[in-house]
Amino acid sequence: MQKPSQVVHLDALPSHLWHAAKHLGETVIAPLVLFYVLFTFTGLTGGLIAALVWGLGAVAVRLALRVQVPLVLMLTTGVLVVRTIVGFVTNSSFLYFLEPSLQNFLVALLFLGSLLFERTLIAKLADDFCILPPSLIGHARVQRFFRRVSLLWALVFTINGFTTLWALAQATIGHFLLASTAGSFSLVAVAAVGSIWWLRRELHGEGITLRFARRAPA
Repeated sequence: MQKPSQVVHLDALPSHLWHAAKHLGETVIAPLVLFYVLFTFTGLTGGLIAALVWGLGAVAVRLALRVQVPLVLMLTTGVLVVRTIVGFVTNSSFLYFLEPSLQNFLVALLFLGSLLFERTLIAKLADDFCILPPSLIGHARVQRFFRRVSLLWALVFTINGFTTLWALAQATIGHFLLASTAGSFSLVAVAAVGSIWWLRRELHGEGITLRFARRAPA
């Protein structure tokens, strides 16, 4: 028996891409750029302080405005604090970037470990990168999808961990930042597109079609 057809209207695709890009720019690109610029002109200490001030400032502004702090921002800022302490104590840029490279393996384990709970980590992070209506997020098929796609993202972060470790061991800091950022974002972009395709395929099996439009009907 064929399932009844249902169309879920979402905002235009550029809106979702901009939503995700803002979070990535704030939590990853901006602190990396600030670190490299200050590192180049003032040395390691300046780079460490610049990146840390950006992360803590982003959290502080939201708290002052009583705006909800995105989970991804809380996680990356917490990691940034630990990295900065390591950088100051060891005075080593290698160890400063070694920690986030190893962090990829920790994130992969967190994705796998969250499968033991009712709501997976990737489901909690979904709101930071994709604007989905609550009714769709709560759908049983979508919840099953989040559990399955957690395996994909665990693999993505594992691969990213190995590649960034290799780049860190082979390249200078400048080349490492360029290569690791380009490689990581390319890998994540491919996985994100694959995840969206997978989600649409899963929902299609339930007779639900995702449709991106300039303005979702009321």
